[in-house]
Amino acid sequence: MTATSDPIPSRRSLLRALGAGGAGLALAGCGVPPARVSPADRARPDLSRGERRVDFANWPLYIDTDEDTSRRPTLDAFTRRTGISVRYREEINDNDEFFGKISPSLINHQETGRDLIVVSDWMAARFVRLGWVQEMDRDRQPQVERQLDPLLRTPAFDEGRRFTVPWQSGITGIAYDRRRLGREIRSTNDLWADDLRGKVTLLSGLDEAFALLMQGDGVDVTRWRADDFHRMCDRVERLVRDRHIRRFTGNDYIKDLSTGDVLACQAYSGDVIQLQADNPNIAFVVPEEGGELWAESLMIPNRARHKANAEALIDHYYQPEVAAELAAWVNYVCPVPAARDVLASSGDEETAALAEDPLIFPDDAMRSRLAIARDITGDERTEFARRWNALAGL
Repeated sequence: MTATSDPIPSRRSLLRALGAGGAGLALAGCGVPPARVSPADRARPDLSRGERRVDFANWPLYIDTDEDTSRRPTLDAFTRRTGISVRYREEINDNDEFFGKISPSLINHQETGRDLIVVSDWMAARFVRLGWVQEMDRDRQPQVERQLDPLLRTPAFDEGRRFTVPWQSGITGIAYDRRRLGREIRSTNDLWADDLRGKVTLLSGLDEAFALLMQGDGVDVTRWRADDFHRMCDRVERLVRDRHIRRFTGNDYIKDLSTGDVLACQAYSGDVIQLQADNPNIAFVVPEEGGELWAESLMIPNRARHKANAEALIDHYYQPEVAAELAAWVNYVCPVPAARDVLASSGDEETAALAEDPLIFPDDAMRSRLAIARDITGDERTEFARRWNALAGL
């Protein structure tokens, strides 16, 4: 199995200006009461028994693919085992864009034409708050119950993961060029050393950047407050004014780090796996104060026609053997720890080595420093986005 180039940066783009994504996005951000759907209005008669199919919308390059046939082995295995066919669409390129695409149907209590979708958890939080996704039946998902990583079970927006299930996970930490810098980075505060002036980049997206920076200030990001946010922004503002921060980036930090234009930056773990293949001097660190653990999660939207089939497909991907096959191809943090033993015993040296990669299966030391940040609420977003976007030049 071969890993693809990493798709995180295009998928984890977010709100870049107030009003981005149109009226539907503004509606969700403000939590307008008419948009919320009560539990009684979320479901429709399930056609799963008579229609053995499921419609699955996902991001590009986010599933195992046979290079010779372009088939998707883990999906094919699901169809052989259950008789349920999968219409798989790589149609999600941006969280906000996709939100705008399906929100008119959800606001009007109509089906979206999709039984299963994947969005970043900060966006999933909006869907959950608005009541736009259905609670899953865990009796149909014994593997999810048994295998889901404990670190991912209790995000603040969905306690117990009743409405969401992680598809893949990742870490926001620090990447740096060990050879060019000539020293180790262990702390977020190491980014502010004099020898890195003008050689540091931060992520431009508010939801992407804030947690790691708060952790550098010693904040418990599972319960951060408004004053923690503004204190973090005060520091970033000073660093921008002093030209210590070179710029704010999207996925282009990969190029900056590769060329040496920057020596250290906020980064995603999945990107660094790809970078290290070309340059082993690129290192990724979860700072001593902590790093952000995030996920992109599966959800069943309201009025889905094939809810039980979607629940079965989710559970399929929580079988350790299936999770291992997917992890070996996409190289993200695997939400199924038991998949590690499957890879380790594969008999293939390259595949077995993935089981020892802490960016796919974080070791105990790394796990102890990871936290899922409390997401930004609708009431907070306008104020916080205005301040952050002014700093980042958005």
